[in-house]
Amino acid sequence: MDDAKPAPAALHGASIISAIKDAGIQYILSVPDLHTSKGLLFPIAQDKDLKLIRVCKEDETLGISAGLSYGDIKSLILVQYTGFLYAMNAIRGVALEQKQPAIFMVGLLGKEPGVEPQKSKRYGVRILEPILDVLPMKRILIETDADVPLIRPAIEEALASSKSLAILIGGKPL
Repeated sequence: MDDAKPAPAALHGASIISAIKDAGIQYILSVPDLHTSKGLLFPIAQDKDLKLIRVCKEDETLGISAGLSYGDIKSLILVQYTGFLYAMNAIRGVALEQKQPAIFMVGLLGKEPGVEPQKSKRYGVRILEPILDVLPMKRILIETDADVPLIRPAIEEALASSKSLAILIGGKPL
C-alpha cells in the first residue's frame, strides 16, 4: 500500500502572465515581492510585451495606475498582502472614492496550500478577504493552474465597470 500524498497542483507564472496579457494589461506596477518574484516578477521584467514600473512604496502604484488609465493604458498592481494593507488609504482615496479602477494581484505569502485564506494561520492573510468585503472590492483566488482562466474575464469585467479587483495569488507561482 502506497501512503504517498499526491503532489499539490501547480501554479505556473507563465500561465498567469499569459492571462494578464490576454486581458490587455500593458503595464505592471510593483514593489519587489517574495511570494511572486521567481514565478511572476522576474519573468515579467524580461517580457517584451509588458512594461514594468518598479516603485518604492505600494501606495505610489495607485496614482500611477490612475494616471495611466487616463491615457487608456491598462495596468496591474503586483504586491504582497502586507503591501496591500499598507496602501489602504491610497486604495480608499484613489480606487474607491475617486472611482479609478485598480487591478491588484496580491501575493498571499505564507498561505497554506489548500487552506481558505480566512482559515490561514497568518493573521494578515486571514483578514484580507473580510477587508475586501468591507471596501467592497471583488476578488478571485488563484491557487492552481485550474484557476487561471478566471483572471481574464475578471479583469475585463472590472475595467468595463470601472471597479477595482483583487486577484489573490494563494499558490506560489513556479
